[in-house]
Amino acid sequence: MKAAVLTFPKKISERPLAISEVPRPKREPGQVLLRVRACGVCRTDLHIVEGELPAQRQQIIPGHQIVGQIVEGMTNELPAGMRVGVSWLGGVDGTCSHCRRGFENLCDKPTFTGYTVDGGYAEYAAARADFVFPLPENLDDAHAAPLLCAGIIGFRSLRVAGVQAGEHVGLFGFGASAHLAISVLHAWNCEVYVSTRGASHRRLAGSLGAKWVGTENEKPPRELDRAVTFAPSGKVVVAALGSLRKGGVVAINAIHLDQMPAFDYDKLLWGERQIRSVTNMTRLDAREFLETASRIGLKPKMTIFALEQANEALAAVKSDSIDGAAVIVP
Repeated sequence: MKAAVLTFPKKISERPLAISEVPRPKREPGQVLLRVRACGVCRTDLHIVEGELPAQRQQIIPGHQIVGQIVEGMTNELPAGMRVGVSWLGGVDGTCSHCRRGFENLCDKPTFTGYTVDGGYAEYAAARADFVFPLPENLDDAHAAPLLCAGIIGFRSLRVAGVQAGEHVGLFGFGASAHLAISVLHAWNCEVYVSTRGASHRRLAGSLGAKWVGTENEKPPRELDRAVTFAPSGKVVVAALGSLRKGGVVAINAIHLDQMPAFDYDKLLWGERQIRSVTNMTRLDAREFLETASRIGLKPKMTIFALEQANEALAAVKSDSIDGAAVIVP
């Protein structure tokens, strides 16, 4: 099959992925083999490619927002030809203390799609059968792909922030995840305030119904009940914290964050304000988000790239040169 392959140690390059012919994956017991129909490009893929997340294998096929069609390993629940989604969390041990308490997102021995096992920048991919999700018929391949990490993690971020219906919620950064979260917030009758760099992202936020839109250096015009940060920047976390009411919560939606700057405890954190991190997702998050997305007719804004353009897709995400999500379609 054809795949986009990352090899470590890698040379610094604007084209870190090699488009290569590689063996089709062999399905292990408990797995299904999927023909990849689409795969979303996530900022986490950039962290892997650029070494901000330590390499786990000498070679890896990135990609963890996979829409695939089952071609091997079918069961009564997962018949041949069924369209399913695969996300970042590709498996857990099920036995650690976190799994036993119902927090599989915190598993001590997780499997990560496109990081510890090969992902979806390819024509075929293998995945654990108990970690694939049947997709609603009203979500087509290219629009479903960005939902499978950006959407699910954004949904979990709103939960981690403790968002309640009718609240005032800030989104700091407005890329692939935030532009999906805003539709969920509107379904919950929340007012949304967006602070983000890039004029095109601000225009997109306004077109999607944000109550207020400002630059990364501007403060929302009112105190916020909750905020979610989507940029891998400690400075952005502090800005979000400075926008909260007493008792408010900031949830950090990032797997990698640069250094947190010093900030004034008395002015920014005191008053029982809280900072929480968002870690991975659970299968329950995925199922409930996909049901919500189907019900509210969520359609991500996205740009399609061919598999041969995987490097260009990563570059577009890094430079914020596209609105919404990038999706690779083999």
